[in-house]
Amino acid sequence: MGYTYQYMNASLAGVGVLDKAVSIVDAVERGPRSLPDLVAATGLPRATAHRLALALAVHGLLGRDADGRFVLGPRFTAARIAEAARPALAALRDATGESAQLYVRRGAQRLCVASVDSPRELRTSVPVGALLPLDRGSAGAVLRELPDVLRRGWAESVAERAPGVASVSAPVRAGGAVVAAVCLSGPIERTSTAPGARFAAVVVAAARRIEEAAHPPPDATGA
Repeated sequence: MGYTYQYMNASLAGVGVLDKAVSIVDAVERGPRSLPDLVAATGLPRATAHRLALALAVHGLLGRDADGRFVLGPRFTAARIAEAARPALAALRDATGESAQLYVRRGAQRLCVASVDSPRELRTSVPVGALLPLDRGSAGAVLRELPDVLRRGWAESVAERAPGVASVSAPVRAGGAVVAAVCLSGPIERTSTAPGARFAAVVVAAARRIEEAAHPPPDATGA
C-alpha cells in the first residue's frame, strides 16, 4: 500500500503543467507578484508564466490588484470574505428592510456565498450556492468590472434578471482587485425604479465594512 501511495504521488507530481501552475500559486501566496516577479520566483519562461497565470485567473485561482500584480483569486478568498460579510449583510438588511447577498465570480456565472433575507413577506431570496448569470443584474455588472460601474462605485438593475426585482450592488476589493459584489435586492414596488438613488450609499458602505472585516489593517502597536 505504501509503495502504491508513493507511486501515485510520484506520478501526480510528474504532471508538468500542474506542477508549474502550483509553483505560480505558491509564489503569489507569499504576496502580490508582477509577471517579472513570477518568472524570478518560479524559474519559468516568461511566456509560460504569463499563460498559466492568465489561465489561473480565468478559473478564479488568481486575480489582479490595482497595480496589475497577480494576487490570490476569489476561489481562495471566498470563504473568508463570506464569513466576514455576514454581519455587514445583516446590518444592511436591518437598515433597509431588504434582502442582501454576497456574490463571487465563477467563470461565466456568479456564485452566492452569503445571503440574508428580508423579514417581509414579499421579498427576494437567493440561497447560498446559487449560480446566477453574470450578464444580468447589478452584481453581474460589478463582477464583470464594467468601467463605468467601477468609476461610480456601484451598479443598479431594474427587472433585469427577474421581473419585478430591482437591485443595487457595490464591489468588494482586496489589494485593489474586485473579489466580490455585495448586493441589496427587493421588489420594485419598494426599491423603486431608481434603486441606486435610494440605496447606493448604504450598499457602498457595507462593501467597505466587509473589506475591513476580511482584511483588517495591521495593529499599529505591533501587539
